[in-house]
Amino acid sequence: MQNINEIEDLIKLISKLPGLGPKSAKRIVLKLINNRDELIKPIANILVQVYKNISRCKICGTLKLNSIECSYNNCKVVEKKYDKICVVENISDQWSIESSSIYKGYFHILGGTISSVGQSKEDLLVNSLVKRANNEEIQEVILATSATVEGQTTAYYIQESLKNCNVKVTKLAQGLPIGGEIESLDDGTLFSAFKNRSKLNSNSD
Repeated sequence: MQNINEIEDLIKLISKLPGLGPKSAKRIVLKLINNRDELIKPIANILVQVYKNISRCKICGTLKLNSIECSYNNCKVVEKKYDKICVVENISDQWSIESSSIYKGYFHILGGTISSVGQSKEDLLVNSLVKRANNEEIQEVILATSATVEGQTTAYYIQESLKNCNVKVTKLAQGLPIGGEIESLDDGTLFSAFKNRSKLNSNSD
């Protein structure tokens, strides 16, 4: 096969996506090339728009339009007002919980765990979570980190960070398997985990 730098670079980039390797990336690239007008052009256009217009909120960590300006006391990403914040590790966890329709409230996406590669306490949005929790309208913070060692370590650190906030801190309980990650759980398991969440402190009733 002729060495074409553009194709080789595209294969390398696509192979970096989750669940894909070089062989899968090559098949995808061939599919794109064989469907230039139907796939390459619209994908290129939408990627440019996403790059220009979409970013993670620096306060809650969720995806938002760059035109939306949020504050610690006013989350404009969500139109309704809630009294709960669900803390998750990644946006994929948020999407899994949202699709189950089990939970109605705000989300706070950390962007990883304390022990995950390249992450430290300073990298996670814990300080902004504390500021959000100090909003008088917030009554409960639900820790929905994974049941892995990293997830539980992060949950403990957040619990300690929230100990001076006047909020109830709870944690997903029964139904969450040891070592399980939120995004891989089915709706029934998520429902059980939310319904049986346990209280972690006594700062409020």
